Amino acid sequence: MSSYERFAHVYDELQTDIPYERYVGWVLQHAPSTQYPNLLDIGCGTGVLSLAFAQAGYKVSGVDLSESMLSIAAERFADAGLHVPLYCMSMDELDGFGALDVVTIAIDSLNYVMDEKAVYSTLERIHAALRDEGQLFFDVHSLFKMNDIFLDGPFTYDDGDISYVWHTEPGDFEHSVVHQMTFYVRDAASDLYERFDEEHNQRTFSIDQYMAWLHAIGFKHVEVTADFTDEGPEYESERIFIRAVK
Repeated sequence: MSSYERFAHVYDELQTDIPYERYVGWVLQHAPSTQYPNLLDIGCGTGVLSLAFAQAGYKVSGVDLSESMLSIAAERFADAGLHVPLYCMSMDELDGFGALDVVTIAIDSLNYVMDEKAVYSTLERIHAALRDEGQLFFDVHSLFKMNDIFLDGPFTYDDGDISYVWHTEPGDFEHSVVHQMTFYVRDAASDLYERFDEEHNQRTFSIDQYMAWLHAIGFKHVEVTADFTDEGPEYESERIFIRAVK
């Protein structure tokens, strides 16, 4: 699992195409903040989505494995005049939370958990931390995206300030991929570019597998949609959204 250490400082600039407001809308639709106020955002990263949840009325806490990401998130919340508790821990070792109304694992964060037992442990610990009728919201890469789209690289990006070359190759597990990225980031003062390299590993599972785990753990209702819509997934859907009710 990557800790996003150096990547944390360019992450937000590369995520401007993510419709965070639609993610908040999805959660609000099923768990309005007036009825489900306590929200834990797992894999909160730099806090963009966590801040949006807080501004929508939720009492938010955040968890992430990267101290660098959490440091940026803390600055973001301070600038907004908000106090959002942040915890550095691995999601499969989630501990110390209880009676939560909502838990989110957004923007394919769960795909960074490579071991099947660790994925199951993550979902099991979330179930234990939720109150009865509490809800879990998460999204993952589809099999199609992992097996076809990601392996159709390399991918490149250049906006003048940040450039990258992104190579992908199959990982060690079925439905897994290794992202190897080389970044060039311009320093405004010197007009020189700093190079750094990142390697991230991701793995996904079938929808049936996620549903089987959730039902085995004890979630009583599981709903699956795709690609920021209310529609069910199709073969070429890229992002799978799952809502589970305790």
